[in-house]
Amino acid sequence: MVDFLQLVRNENMKIYRRPRTWVMTLIMVTLVLFISIMWRIFSKGETSMWDVISMESFVLFLLVTIFTVVVSAGSVAEEFTSGTIKLLLIRPWSRSKVLLSKYISNALYAALLTIILFASSLLLNWLLFGLNPSDAAKQSTVPLPGEMAPFAYLLRFYGMKFITLMVTMTLAFMLSTIFRSSGLAIGLSLFLLLGVSSFVPLLAMLDYEWINYLLFMHLDLTKYIGSTVLEDGSGSSLSFSLSIIGAYYVLFIALTWYVFNKRDISA
Repeated sequence: MVDFLQLVRNENMKIYRRPRTWVMTLIMVTLVLFISIMWRIFSKGETSMWDVISMESFVLFLLVTIFTVVVSAGSVAEEFTSGTIKLLLIRPWSRSKVLLSKYISNALYAALLTIILFASSLLLNWLLFGLNPSDAAKQSTVPLPGEMAPFAYLLRFYGMKFITLMVTMTLAFMLSTIFRSSGLAIGLSLFLLLGVSSFVPLLAMLDYEWINYLLFMHLDLTKYIGSTVLEDGSGSSLSFSLSIIGAYYVLFIALTWYVFNKRDISA
């Protein structure tokens, strides 16, 4: 167990020694600060901090996903590109442990970015706008289901988004393992994330049963905040969406493990 934790530590060091990791984190925090300051200036303070946090979280979580994809897509592929995969696998660790350590490190990085976005937006907007829970007029624009408190809504929003983030990260990790090219893995992951997802509303209009089993039809779990069953006539529910996501997640993990363990690295 101690040896495996050391392996995870080594993989974390690879991530955080790269300048791009800190540059991406700095970009995200800077954008939070910039948006909050601009909102403060142009609104003259006549707004609720929850409005700003809600907007920043919705917009910048996409950035968190992109940054996570970039790191995950290069996790395995860069080892093959640089040739260091041979040095890694001749050590007394099985391929499964090496792969798992990389996956855990990527998951920890995804969690760290999510926490940084949540904490920075909460802290900065609290300092700039203040917390006025008794001021109903200032909180009327926050789209909350039912009587849900803003903070509770944010926790559910980030929880739903993090599930989607983990599936997207796993997809990028799988593509990195299969193609051994970080550029190709990043390109395909972002295309599937941004390109295909943009056609989801159009696909939803088609009257075909198999469309309900496509992964990208279920990645937006935030629509279930406040209600576990959609009222748009589709009959989709949170449990069904989670089961579809879970099935794809298991498939991605299985393919990643199979390809990595069967791949010949002697060439």
